[in-house]
Amino acid sequence: MFWDKKEKPAVYREFDRENETPVIRASICNGEQVAGFKDRRTGQFKEVLFIRTPEDKKLFMEQYGISPEEIRKEY
Repeated sequence: MFWDKKEKPAVYREFDRENETPVIRASICNGEQVAGFKDRRTGQFKEVLFIRTPEDKKLFMEQYGISPEEIRKEY
């Protein structure tokens, strides 16, 4: 689910910490980045937010209660 920066969700969002890993997928061609969650069992990636600015990444981390150490970057 994507949301506009102006429409910050008021509630804290949950994800399955046991079975999902927070991931930022980055393109090596154009630098495009997408934040989401990868299922540890199946490897399936679920997109949550397109990252255009550092504030978008910060918003993603705040909304899901994720620390910078928890996020993996995949290319």
